[in-house]
Amino acid sequence: MLDAVSLATMAALSTNHDWSRSAVGAPASWPSALRLTVDIMLNTPLPMLLCWGPQRAVLFNGAYAALAGAGHPAAPGGNVPALLPVPLAAARDSVDQAFSGVATHLRRRSLQFAGSALAHEADLHFTPLLQDDGAVGGVLCALAPPTAAAATSAGAAAGSALRILVVEDNLDSQFLVCEMLSAFGHDNAGVAHAEGALQLLDGGNFNVLFTDVSLPGMSGVELARRARARDPSLRVIFASGYGDALLRQIEFPYLSLQKPYEIEQLQNALAAAAASV
Repeated sequence: MLDAVSLATMAALSTNHDWSRSAVGAPASWPSALRLTVDIMLNTPLPMLLCWGPQRAVLFNGAYAALAGAGHPAAPGGNVPALLPVPLAAARDSVDQAFSGVATHLRRRSLQFAGSALAHEADLHFTPLLQDDGAVGGVLCALAPPTAAAATSAGAAAGSALRILVVEDNLDSQFLVCEMLSAFGHDNAGVAHAEGALQLLDGGNFNVLFTDVSLPGMSGVELARRARARDPSLRVIFASGYGDALLRQIEFPYLSLQKPYEIEQLQNALAAAAASV
């Protein structure tokens, strides 16, 4: 049964756009992940694109349409495009990674929109959208103002920028943590499970592994053990909502944060990790 918020959202969507002619169909048939994401996307000032389904139909908000220029169709889309939109075409590998369940963040990408003589710089954030059965139904692409490659604000001292892998199966939490790390001036990538983390660690040249203790499948503790066996210089920060009981037998140095933690606690842990790199 749909709740009142979902019913209101569907009513507004149906009023503003004839979705039945689009590749995603009428809102009444949408899964909850698509309905919620479209509602968020259409009501945010940040330019956003949503790529949905096996056909990869593309939806977008008014902020993206304005950024793409006068020749671009008005929001919200909903069809399979003949040509990939510029942000998706500029980061095909990241889009594919997100469809496999791995959130990715690309800093300072140069985007050239049709009809514009000037390139637009933006940080691109790709977030996989999980359906009720756990499968990835689509990918949300957000275009944020570019962050400096060596940013020193929000507690990141000059020369202390880190390369951090965030392992968190709650995608909302993962996105929030990665956004904070970017604001602190640290390069980062996010993944939802330990197996994917090990693949990224093999070629990512990371300084810090920031992992939830409780993960689906392999635990964060076992992930850290395997990662440290491959790279003993890797610094480890654990996040746990269950106290430190699972961390008492760990044989290597680590830092831990108790969920929910405060921004200052995260900054202190990162400063300690940076000092030991």
